[in-house]
Amino acid sequence: MDAQDLVLLANIVEAGNLSVAARRLKMSRANVSYHLSQLEKALGQQLLRRTTRRLEPTELGFRLYEHGCAIRNELMAARESVAVLGKGLHGSVRLSVPTGFGNLVMADWMIEFKRRYPDIALNLLFDNRVEDLLRDEVDVAIRVMSEPPQQLVAKELAEVRYVVCVSAPYAQRHAVPQTLESLAQAPIITSAVVGRQLRLSAYKGAQRREVALHPTLASENFQFLREAVLGGLGVGLVPDYVVADDIAAGRVLTALDDWRLSVFGTRMFLLRMPGRYQTLAVRTLIDFVVAKAQAWSGGLPAGVQRAGNGDNHPGASPDSLQEPVCSD
Repeated sequence: MDAQDLVLLANIVEAGNLSVAARRLKMSRANVSYHLSQLEKALGQQLLRRTTRRLEPTELGFRLYEHGCAIRNELMAARESVAVLGKGLHGSVRLSVPTGFGNLVMADWMIEFKRRYPDIALNLLFDNRVEDLLRDEVDVAIRVMSEPPQQLVAKELAEVRYVVCVSAPYAQRHAVPQTLESLAQAPIITSAVVGRQLRLSAYKGAQRREVALHPTLASENFQFLREAVLGGLGVGLVPDYVVADDIAAGRVLTALDDWRLSVFGTRMFLLRMPGRYQTLAVRTLIDFVVAKAQAWSGGLPAGVQRAGNGDNHPGASPDSLQEPVCSD
């Protein structure tokens, strides 16, 4: 057993299977399999076991995996020290962001990041998947969920909230839901996951209610959902950041503001793999995103108007974000 054997084991564990590990290491699958079998033979113990979906480390395999990560990280740190000597900040970062929040909010952040750090190569992915989201050679991911996966390192960025909203002309022509029961009967415009019933969770004080919804218009494209709400096609149930400017301008009114609403989760997290070396470029991006998220979550437009009974009433200002999470 030598250092390279342990580094190879770490890469196999993180890849989840030999084929992916071979591709990342630019080796043949047979070569990767041979080195793994030789390591297990030398130790006289099994290091990986195959489940229905992936290779998982045994108890000894996990301990050696941690040593392999430490060795790999030290090697990467040494290489980075040599590479940056006498040069400005550079490197590469692969960042995965939710489709809606990524397009509507984070796109401007990433443009600013690139202007500030032009020598960092940024690969930006727009994706809502949760399963194995950091195993596909992704350095950092932003996701919305109730609780982060236990196997990942998570930093909470913001609280999450949906709003019930309608266009001002719609409120003049149609009844606006004033109860959760009436919301269930309304023509809902929202995001939805294929093959899964949409259930709204609503919180008020100690109360918690769940309502089954049947959207008449559903999409993961939040810009489209915004246009549909503005077009008066129904009652929107969308992240507050989608219509924040429209609410402030009076184009969109909100209802049921005394309830805290959640569809896919209540918190936004920055996620990364444990044990994976963070280059200076990755650490710089993480610090940048955290600072931007903190400033943004406290700075959404105020002046929300509430729709109800033909009158406009002051309402709570939007203060958070939300994104559908798909598990496929």
